[in-house]
Amino acid sequence: MTQSSNRIFDELARFATDAAGAAQGVRREVESVVRSQFERLIKDMDVATREEVEVLREMVIAAREENERLEARVKELEAKLTPAGGTSAAAP
Repeated sequence: MTQSSNRIFDELARFATDAAGAAQGVRREVESVVRSQFERLIKDMDVATREEVEVLREMVIAAREENERLEARVKELEAKLTPAGGTSAAAP
């Protein structure tokens, strides 16, 4: 009887191993299908790529720095135009 119960356990173990392998295969297939569907959905949505976002970020930083430089220049020029008394020349 010991020999037959070992054989049953061996068969059950082999069956469980085969079932686990099949389940992993199904899981990989489902993941592949879901991934391809998400990729297609994102492509159809016309979402920006990481590279495009990084380029835009660099452009925004450069524009902000240029704006700050121009603001400082305008203040400098306004200070030169203002009379030494500190009042505006346009005052009546």
